[in-house]
Amino acid sequence: MEEKITLCGDNCIECPRFNAHTEEELKAVAELWYKVGWRACVVSNEEISCSGCSSHKQCTYKLVECIKEHRVDKCNKCKEFPCIKIKDMLEHSAEYKRKCKEVCSEQEYTILEKAFFNKENNLKKQ
Repeated sequence: MEEKITLCGDNCIECPRFNAHTEEELKAVAELWYKVGWRACVVSNEEISCSGCSSHKQCTYKLVECIKEHRVDKCNKCKEFPCIKIKDMLEHSAEYKRKCKEVCSEQEYTILEKAFFNKENNLKKQ
């Protein structure tokens, strides 16, 4: 199975946001992100579209800045891995997972689980 693992352990290949390309798909993702609390409102298609993480994007967990500071290309290559930023990120991810289980359909949850809730395992193998 192909993977594109981000700094925080997300799998872009499984992500509905990364895979949304039509107007309808982007709108559905924006509605899902609002439903689970990842956005304060249903955002525009332009705002929700994603081509994957890169060094020019802002990272919620400040990992992009951190890998630059530590001169590595992935968190797991850092001598401080797993650091407090990774531990905090994994705690937040566990909270998001609980919230998604509460508000998502089974199908929505399965999709989000594949993309976002295997961070720790993904970080260990990247």
